[in-house]
Amino acid sequence: MSGPLSGVRVVEVASVIAGPLASMWLADQGADVIKIEPVNGGDTTRALASQPELGGMAGLFVNANRGKRSVTVDLGVPEGRDLVLDLCREADVFLQNWRPGAMERAGLDYAAVSAVAPEIVYVSVSGFGPDGPYAHRRAYDPIVQGLTGYVAVQRNPEIPFPDLVRTLVADKATALVVAQAVVAALFVRERGQGGQHIEVPMLDSALAFLFPDAYMARSLLDDPKREVRPTIAQTFRVATTSDGQVITHTGNLGQMHGLFRALGHPEWAEDPRFATPTEIRRNFEVLGPMLAAAFEESVTADLSVALEAEDVPFAPVAGLDDVADDPQVRHNGALSVRTVAPVGRVLEVAHPARFSGTPVQLAPPAPLLGQHTDEVLAELGRTGDEIQALRRTAVIGPKHD
Repeated sequence: MSGPLSGVRVVEVASVIAGPLASMWLADQGADVIKIEPVNGGDTTRALASQPELGGMAGLFVNANRGKRSVTVDLGVPEGRDLVLDLCREADVFLQNWRPGAMERAGLDYAAVSAVAPEIVYVSVSGFGPDGPYAHRRAYDPIVQGLTGYVAVQRNPEIPFPDLVRTLVADKATALVVAQAVVAALFVRERGQGGQHIEVPMLDSALAFLFPDAYMARSLLDDPKREVRPTIAQTFRVATTSDGQVITHTGNLGQMHGLFRALGHPEWAEDPRFATPTEIRRNFEVLGPMLAAAFEESVTADLSVALEAEDVPFAPVAGLDDVADDPQVRHNGALSVRTVAPVGRVLEVAHPARFSGTPVQLAPPAPLLGQHTDEVLAELGRTGDEIQALRRTAVIGPKHD
């Protein structure tokens, strides 16, 4: 496989989103990712498949596991642990998101893995960190959202009560941190500083992702003019038109006056109440209803043309089924469809980074459970008879047909 991480091998013992999505991005960039899955059932997201005939190829699993090789191993027995340690001898990265203490009990903690692979980059993804008052707790995305402030900042005059971000933002923010940290550790290893252990708590990752804008009015603690005001994003609004919704963003006075013209009210720019940014803020309780009424009289397509002509940033609110038809999405090749057995046609998103010298190609589809067990064990030097013996004792899962 081509890509900037071609030649890098990752052993993943992770499930759901934060760990698997990070390693999928590494696979997109050319890494050989070997996904270790439980013999019975595999990654927990496989259970979301709508019917048994899909072979555990649930949408969430498919979307976070492209480009990997699946190996089923029982990590509860010494023989299974030893197989994974053998894989680690030739690996560059070991990525796990088990609860603190679980890897020690399995004999696959950093001490055990680095003993056989001293140069390895070992990544532990946890909910709250390896120790502390919450370390023992199970962590899921909405729990972390609640603790870090995401839920609180969803509130604005249109949403009077705190609410969740309706996507797995904490999981995905953590995946970004993990992927970047892995590449940084590999880079410093190339400089001769060896392998290391990286701890990535979801709590810390989500907070760091939220912090720049959400805490903009709270971070300068000694500023005498510090004023706790709504965050930038809390001022954003979705406007209702006669046939849909549209989002606009006016970052300066010229754009606001352009919005007035696009809505058919150029005279508003001459109104002293709306002549300057200060006056607009002071009189927004008057202007807000005027804008809402003008939006409601507009047709989305016509308004889009007018906003484009005025160079006002805007976007109609697209449904998930509409995004693939967006002309810029099509132009960028951001989405594509291919046929994947046994599920049929699969809509996939491209890796978003474009490398001029080491281009990224679409990685193979997400694997079936245990699809590559025999292949990977053969690479370890196991004979066919040895693989069958491991299978008879349930150290590895059934042979993939």
